[in-house]
Amino acid sequence: MNIVCLDLEGVLIPEMWIEVAERTGIDELRVTTRDISDYDKLMRYRIDILARNAITISDILEVTRTVEPLPGAADFLIELRRGFQVAILSDTFVQFVDTIMATLHHPFLLCNRLVVDGSGTIVDYELRQRDGKRTAVEAFQSLNLRVQAVGDSFNDISMLRAADAGYLFRPSQTVVDAHPDLRQASDHDELLRLIRAGALSSVVPDSV
Repeated sequence: MNIVCLDLEGVLIPEMWIEVAERTGIDELRVTTRDISDYDKLMRYRIDILARNAITISDILEVTRTVEPLPGAADFLIELRRGFQVAILSDTFVQFVDTIMATLHHPFLLCNRLVVDGSGTIVDYELRQRDGKRTAVEAFQSLNLRVQAVGDSFNDISMLRAADAGYLFRPSQTVVDAHPDLRQASDHDELLRLIRAGALSSVVPDSV
C-alpha cells in the first residue's frame, strides 16, 4: 500500500511568512527554511522580529486567513487522493492554516503550534516532534506502507531521504546544489507523474 507525504508551504500553499512579510512590509520575515536550515534558529529570529515590530497573532491571522492554495494545488491534491493515501507533514503552525485547510478539503495534517501570551504576543513555539517529518515517514514504513515524499526546502531533506522515494518541488538553487541527486518537479502535473511512476516501480511482478 502506498502513501504520499507532502510538505505544505511551497508545495500546496504559499510560504506563509513571506505573505506576512509582504503585508507588513517587514522584509526580514522573507527568510525561510530555504535560506536557514536550522529551524530553531530561524524561529527565534522570526519571534524576535515580531516582538520588535509589535506584531501580534491577530495581525498575522489577518494575513493567513486570506491566503489561497498555489495555482493547481487543489486540483492536484484531489487527483492525488484518488489513488493514494495522503498525509501533510508541515513545520507550519496550526493557527496559520486553519482556514486554508478547508479549501483543500481537510487532508490529514501534522504540524506545530505557536505559544501566545495573553496580549497576543507570540513568545515561543512547540514542535509536535523534533524532526517530525522524518519520524512520521518512518512510522508509516513500520506499518508496511511504501512512502513517497515531497518537499521544497532544507527542512524536508531528512523526510525525503527516509522515504522510499523523495522529490523536490520547485526548490531553490541552494537546495538543488546541496542535494543534486534528488529528483525534481517544476509543476504539479509533473509531480503527479513522478508519484504515479514511483508507485508503479514498487510493484513486483508475479513469478512466472
